[in-house]
Amino acid sequence: MNVLAKPADLEAAAPAGVFVEEVKTVQHYTDRLFRFRMTRPASFRFRSGEFVMIGLMIDGKPLYRAYSIASPAWDEELEFFSIKVPDGPLTSHLQKIQPGDAVLMKKKPTGTLVNDALVPGKRVYMFSTGTGIAPFASLIRDPDTYEKFDQVILTHTCREVAELKYGEELVQETINDPLIGEYAKDKLVHYTSVTREDFPRQGRITDLIQSGKLFEDLGVPALDPAVDRGMICGSMDMIRDTKQLLEAAGLTEGANNKPAEFVVERAFVG
Repeated sequence: MNVLAKPADLEAAAPAGVFVEEVKTVQHYTDRLFRFRMTRPASFRFRSGEFVMIGLMIDGKPLYRAYSIASPAWDEELEFFSIKVPDGPLTSHLQKIQPGDAVLMKKKPTGTLVNDALVPGKRVYMFSTGTGIAPFASLIRDPDTYEKFDQVILTHTCREVAELKYGEELVQETINDPLIGEYAKDKLVHYTSVTREDFPRQGRITDLIQSGKLFEDLGVPALDPAVDRGMICGSMDMIRDTKQLLEAAGLTEGANNKPAEFVVERAFVG
């Protein structure tokens, strides 16, 4: 398969109206997960939590997938956190990118996991599994999130302990960040669990919500639509089950044009 990843080759072959951006850093976490950072076009604007279409030229055709932007809206670079699918049409090639390579990016960001889609509340839960943490990586590094909520609870559930590392590094970097740290150290809570290995907290997030263990561990009351807000990103099964639990607690799903108590992102890789 002919994959164009060198900037000059990609510039020459790229469709009109698409950004060609250079990869700056690549970090592999496990045989299933990696992150990369790339240049940000000067004209590109987005809201923290949105996603964009990322792609490569493969056999003369552009192939794109939706990727949440993991960096906050103020960052000078763009960060993405990706799953590796061995036979995935895009990710089987994307996982091989190196600094100095280039990728395609469409110009229009979109998405529902944005602060604007939630009505004001006291506490926001960001429920994530696997690479579903990516939009929250953007939101927990945005000052607007801390201005809107008194407590920001990021939950991250993975199959294996090693898959939690990106989130752990992210939270540590956020707390130590000179810009965001002063907000995050008092308001940000990171709650992790694992489903397939020994770990202090085991189980799916839906089970931890249902049993009440999540709230007991955090020392907070159960979900209350008067004060609690939710954002959900993960596998389709996780989204469906978590959504049902939030609705059972009395929370209503919102959207950009109709803010409410919780929002869901379905355009998700992995």
